[in-house]
Amino acid sequence: MENEDQPRLRSVVSYVKRGGRMTVGQQRAWDELWPEVGRTVGELPAGKLDFTEWFGREAPVLIEIGSGMGETTSQLAAAAPELNYVAVEVYDPGLGQLMLRAEKLGVENLRLLHGDAVILLTEHVEPDSLHGVRLFFPDPWPKKKHHKRRIVSPSFAALVASRLAPGGTFHLATDWENYAEQMLEVCSAEPALKNRYSDEPGGWAPRPEWRPVTKFEQRADVEGRVSHDLIFEKR
Repeated sequence: MENEDQPRLRSVVSYVKRGGRMTVGQQRAWDELWPEVGRTVGELPAGKLDFTEWFGREAPVLIEIGSGMGETTSQLAAAAPELNYVAVEVYDPGLGQLMLRAEKLGVENLRLLHGDAVILLTEHVEPDSLHGVRLFFPDPWPKKKHHKRRIVSPSFAALVASRLAPGGTFHLATDWENYAEQMLEVCSAEPALKNRYSDEPGGWAPRPEWRPVTKFEQRADVEGRVSHDLIFEKR
């Protein structure tokens, strides 16, 4: 049984609340675009978020956790107009840049949430409701003493699984080998999830052609690291 208070009491989170000066354009996005397309997790009313009302239409909801500077997120949302695409991020300039990119692409099916994805999923997302959850290149916390900060854990996998609709997908990607192995182990152990590519070598999913190459993948390639994708499905 979920402890509804647990996320707010967590002493260890998977992210660092980074500062960073915003550009003039990013600040304009916050001033002009955020009131329509963005909300802050900590300021949401108690209860479940009505995505249909927020988007002004009923459509499958997909949540991407950690949209970074928004280059791939804006493209993914633009390429899937049939989805109500939700990006969750803690970095203010990143959200500003994502709004600018989405504006340039004419994206209308994207909404932004500023804050902790665990609190969002726990307190504001209906069980069995999501079309998908994406977690692309989360902070790897490579030092062993920091592994406890990694977002992918048994409790997180169970939380994501509980929010997915039957058949919904949890798509993960990382360029850190031992984190990929941890993701595979944790998600494979979650009873509500099954690996769509369990018959493939290692259980890894083929890299989807539709996912743009991120700066993290480019850097990983230069540094000799291999990126791995995993796609799990709600039973």
